[in-house]
Amino acid sequence: MGRLDIGDVSGYYLHAAELKAEKTITLSDYIAQANREAVNAGQPFGCAVVKRRMKGVADGYVVRDVRTDARLMNRLRDMEEALKDADFDRWFDIDEEHREAA
Repeated sequence: MGRLDIGDVSGYYLHAAELKAEKTITLSDYIAQANREAVNAGQPFGCAVVKRRMKGVADGYVVRDVRTDARLMNRLRDMEEALKDADFDRWFDIDEEHREAA
């Protein structure tokens, strides 16, 4: 809490996560708060986890601004390329596993 808040939950990989369950949703406020808390927490990304009314948490939303999402996607691309270069077979197995899960 306070000026140097670091997010509502730890363990959301690479993120400061701001959890919200409110009647009125104000995404811009949530994202601004999450981004400030990511800086405070030393995490590269901030996000808001927004619970839908009358639904379980798993039916909620994870929200980032476009700038943050682009940085996350670029990191994912770069890490995948690095893994593919270092160990193609391992990359292939992981890629196949995630495609099947979708």
